[in-house]
Amino acid sequence: MLEFLQQIVNGLSLGAIYALLALGYTMVYGIIMLINFAHGDIMMVGAYVGFFSVTMFGTNVLVALLVAMFACALLGVLIEKVAYKPLRHSSRIAALITAIGVSLFLEYIMIYIFTPNQRVFPAETFPLYNYHLAGLVISNKDLFVFGSAIILMIILQYIIKMTKTGKAMRAVSIDQEAAVLMGISVDRTISITFAIGSALAAAAGVLIGIYYNTINPLMGIIPGIKAFVAAVLGGIGIIPGAMVGGFLLGMLETLVSGYGSSLYRDAVAYGVLILILLIKPSGLFGKNTGDKV
Repeated sequence: MLEFLQQIVNGLSLGAIYALLALGYTMVYGIIMLINFAHGDIMMVGAYVGFFSVTMFGTNVLVALLVAMFACALLGVLIEKVAYKPLRHSSRIAALITAIGVSLFLEYIMIYIFTPNQRVFPAETFPLYNYHLAGLVISNKDLFVFGSAIILMIILQYIIKMTKTGKAMRAVSIDQEAAVLMGISVDRTISITFAIGSALAAAAGVLIGIYYNTINPLMGIIPGIKAFVAAVLGGIGIIPGAMVGGFLLGMLETLVSGYGSSLYRDAVAYGVLILILLIKPSGLFGKNTGDKV
């Protein structure tokens, strides 16, 4: 039982990172029905911004986190304006192919500029300490990653539920034409959605860099896909579902690694995607709705 609880504790940190990434997927899909496969690479850019903020300017982790979030919020808005907005009324496959193209562009432009070599966060950036509680070992990195993710999720929920911007986002996700008639700027709302989702992805990138100490230009591929799995698991387009899906996937991967082998953790994630699409395509929190004729 103690080993099981230890694996759950370890999985919460990984799940928190997946949840932050999944929120970006689900927000964008909920607004414009687009699966933004460049989301994981925005996370990678955020990790690099955080890294250079720490190594070149000597900022602490919190400042690096905020700088990365701000930079990637601007990047997300730029990508939406340049790549996605012109295709807003095109077929979904055109937008999907464009998202893949943006993903590859970000990856290889970063490889060209910074080389494909891994970069390591300095040890003094976040010194590791372990705390022993009732037989469990909890590191300060676990606490920081989990706590940061929870705070960001609470802020996101406040924005969506309690602010005019959040109400506009919910209105646009339900009916864009009706939202326009109510005086809501759809273009502005979509840009804000991309900004918030990209900022959360940047936060996840910095947290991954701190947690694993290393970053590289291709680091966003696998976490990005797994965050998409988490979003589908919880119900893509549903924000609480993305949070729950991220934590469930993180704990499941950790349990598989702890009781089996880390070689199977990726296979389990993709297996979950196949199962959820076969059994409940709408996800855990989604509802099956028929199209009106």
